[in-house]
Amino acid sequence: MLELAGIIILGILAQWVAWKFKIPAILPLILIGLLVGPIAAEFITQDGSKWIEPVWNGKKGFFPGDGLYYFVSLAISIILFEGGLTLKRAEIKNVGPVITKLITVGSAITFLGSGVLAHEIFGLSWEISFLFAGLIIVTGPTVITPILRNIPLKKDVSAVLKWEGILIDPIGALVAVLVFEFISVEGHVGFTKMALIEFGKIILFGTTFGFTFAHALAFMINRKLIPHYLLNVVSLSTVLLVFVESELFAHESGLLAVVVMGMVLGNGKLKNLKELLYFKESLSVLLISILFILLAANIDFEDLLLLYNWKTLALFLSVVFVVRPLAVFLSTMNSSLKFNERLFISWVGPRGIVAAGIASLFGSKLLKEGVEGAEYITPLVFMIVLGTVLLNATTARLFAKLVGVFLTKSDGILIVGASKVSRLLGHYLYENGRHVVLIDSNEKNIEKAKELGLEALTTNIYSDTLMDNIELNDVGYLMALTGNSDINKYAITKYGEDFGENGAYRLVTPLEMLDDSDNPKEGLFSHKDDYSTLYALARKHPSINEIELEDKEHYQDLIEVTNKDKDMIPLFIKDTEGELHIISSFNLEVEAIEKGYQLVYIGKPFDVEKVQTT
Repeated sequence: MLELAGIIILGILAQWVAWKFKIPAILPLILIGLLVGPIAAEFITQDGSKWIEPVWNGKKGFFPGDGLYYFVSLAISIILFEGGLTLKRAEIKNVGPVITKLITVGSAITFLGSGVLAHEIFGLSWEISFLFAGLIIVTGPTVITPILRNIPLKKDVSAVLKWEGILIDPIGALVAVLVFEFISVEGHVGFTKMALIEFGKIILFGTTFGFTFAHALAFMINRKLIPHYLLNVVSLSTVLLVFVESELFAHESGLLAVVVMGMVLGNGKLKNLKELLYFKESLSVLLISILFILLAANIDFEDLLLLYNWKTLALFLSVVFVVRPLAVFLSTMNSSLKFNERLFISWVGPRGIVAAGIASLFGSKLLKEGVEGAEYITPLVFMIVLGTVLLNATTARLFAKLVGVFLTKSDGILIVGASKVSRLLGHYLYENGRHVVLIDSNEKNIEKAKELGLEALTTNIYSDTLMDNIELNDVGYLMALTGNSDINKYAITKYGEDFGENGAYRLVTPLEMLDDSDNPKEGLFSHKDDYSTLYALARKHPSINEIELEDKEHYQDLIEVTNKDKDMIPLFIKDTEGELHIISSFNLEVEAIEKGYQLVYIGKPFDVEKVQTT
């Protein structure tokens, strides 16, 4: 009981440390696992026993036989399902072909290159070398996501790394399984035919089960056939059912099935999707915390000593600085990605839970069968996992700045509220080349925003999920446009520092409108207009207009007109480069107005000549 409670406590502590120091949680988790496992057995305990023994050894241990690996498989299925839920088709409209090549051509290059290197450097048999290579194909969302959260990148670069990390997991598992089966088949007779059959079965049953059960679950949720208090546990049990059933029909097709299921649900019209994501995310954090500690603790100190030589460093450097860049650059040829973006993607390739889990499973099985060189599988894979995570966690941000992919100018705009006013403003900003994200707890408003082609998220402003959204890394402006002044103020207070580094604005309140001296610095557009007047105008004149300016005096004349005319509210100044500058109610003065600048306003068109002659 003490050991089980200790794993959970240490796991959550490691997650907190990772959050505090902005590093992937896998790093402290593996270090804790090594400490309570092989290091404790070798240097701390007198009887040479581990503080935590994952596999039953006749005296103590959590899992008998292959029980640990059954637990690992089920846990990985839940983690990958949660990752699949976050994959949105809209993210990859510019880089879809790149992602496809990375998980096909890139995987093949990584597999062949790493296999040859392991054989030449460590002298392992071709079978063991390519099993190692199959295991390190994967990158993994559990290690990519924390790194991307802390680096403001161009959206396409983040999308490539995120999608690769999730989609490549089942591919790496599939390749590793095929190599494992090749090693296990006596004499390898007829393996090629068997491999093709197995590959076809995995694709067929994985996609079929994932697609079918996703639609079935969505139907039940949308028709309210599942009571709300059972929603999360029914979804969890369905994921496990899909994984197990798919595995029964085709071994190792379960991972593909749960990723497909998550993608279908995440891109469909599923009610309660956010609630489902919150639950799965919390569960994934707990499972990852337990898994990495158990798997690291299961390594023996003798296995670690196998790596205490120059060959380990040579293999690591070759995989990171030769194989990964070669795979990325060949996969991104003739793509829209620039050279520095391709260079950054080639630098970031940390391995995660799938590599560690399957390596532990296959390594132990081959050891029992007496396969020569099998003792190298688990420590070598863990070396790649720990080394790549440590390298990327400590250098990715600096490297992003060195190669010029670090966004020094965050000009994306987060709009709180997705009412008609917000949609009108958001669409105009989007049409003028700005990255715009609307958030609202009202699903109907979000659906209407998406119909306009806008990026919109169903989010509760009081939750912390926005802070973890890597798609918001380039956001530097915050505009709170809801009809609730308390929510607007809360949004500025909570998110102003993170998403409003270049400006955080909100609509003035009715009380502030009555008092000219009470004009907040974050006031938006006009001190004479709150949400009610803005919304009424948007319904009466649902259009945003532009009028060319002659000079600063002309601009001031127009502002005077908008102050008197209730059918016009100023919004932005558009300069000659097309850049939009938000007008603040606190300060309507503009430092410089040149000929060719434009005043952007919402409301009715008016006679320019009339204004110029007044």
